[in-house]
Amino acid sequence: MAEIFDVIIVGAGASGLMCAIEAGRRGRTVLLVDHASKPGQKLLITGGGRCNFTNRQIDVNNFISRIPRFCKSALTRFSQNDFIKLLEKNQIKYSEREHGQLFCTGSARQILDMLVQDCHRNGVTLRTDCMISQINHAAKSDGQNFTLSTSKGELLCQALVVATGGLSLPETGASNFGLKLAEQFALEVVSPTPGLVPLTLQPADKQISSVLSGIAIDAVVSYKRQNFRENLLFTHRGLSGPAALQISLYWQPGSEISINMLPDLDLIAAFTRRKSENPLLRVKTVVAEYLPKRMVETMISPETGEKPLANTSLATFNEIAERLQHWKIIPAGTEGYRTAEVTVGGVSCHEVSSKTFAAHKVPGLYFIGEVLDVAGWLGGYNLQWAWSSGWCAGQYA
Repeated sequence: MAEIFDVIIVGAGASGLMCAIEAGRRGRTVLLVDHASKPGQKLLITGGGRCNFTNRQIDVNNFISRIPRFCKSALTRFSQNDFIKLLEKNQIKYSEREHGQLFCTGSARQILDMLVQDCHRNGVTLRTDCMISQINHAAKSDGQNFTLSTSKGELLCQALVVATGGLSLPETGASNFGLKLAEQFALEVVSPTPGLVPLTLQPADKQISSVLSGIAIDAVVSYKRQNFRENLLFTHRGLSGPAALQISLYWQPGSEISINMLPDLDLIAAFTRRKSENPLLRVKTVVAEYLPKRMVETMISPETGEKPLANTSLATFNEIAERLQHWKIIPAGTEGYRTAEVTVGGVSCHEVSSKTFAAHKVPGLYFIGEVLDVAGWLGGYNLQWAWSSGWCAGQYA
């Protein structure tokens, strides 16, 4: 005998949990299913285990999508302030870091426990270790539009919400289930790529980054009109740290990025001033006042670095400034989904309502969270998208 629910939500991550709470609050019978053994596995590792749950400054420009303003409605109806109030109501303490990022003072477990408890309070049935082998859709007079064949029996429901996330961090159970389901129902899918991910470099540049491995500097990384000023970390394989992760959301293979290692400095003026003060000072000594010694020795040739300022031409000063403040690199690629924090692309936003998150072509089918073609910056934006989209869908599913 098949079990019958008003709403079945596939995926017990951030957006799925939020949607389940809201649908249950409306008196709907809700089943939240996940193939993992426990809910919220990805949530637990966010923010280094402290859960960067939102950001003080949420704006539509912090997100990328083929429909740039698609996310505005949801972010307005359930904002960062609404989620902050939810934490304060549950007496979960948090702190603010740079760029408006908000983290739990304790651990991500506090937020997960809050959500799971809210599910129970609102009558949600949570079922883990549940594998779905097939989903069929057919509008029926009794309203049971969807039939799910699972490892724990057959399920029927009126509304089916897909909250399966993207492809990032596969060790947390990420899969392409949601994208395959969209294709099953002939919905457009924007080809997914890893986002918020370290960049790998071509052999010559990789040799430089390998020598600099472990060094982190305050830098501006730019791609076309987009630029981020944050820490940049050099690794054995390429570039990491917040600045590189942010720019990875926009970077396209084969394209060039630019790095400014001295964003606040007029290096030519600094050389000129120091030359007048101490003409025998070596070039590398001046640059080492602003950058780590290992970086200076790597980025400037020994012949140039050893020159006294008095014997160094303005043209050479300009060459050094270009090297350090406009370093052009064409990355080889990225580290891939293994280390990516988010998936860029997904179910096309053209296919769903920005108000209800219901699919236009398939009555009763909803898509929320990372499975959609919406990706946010590093800093709590993606979790806020999960809360907002899940909350909104929960008002209608």
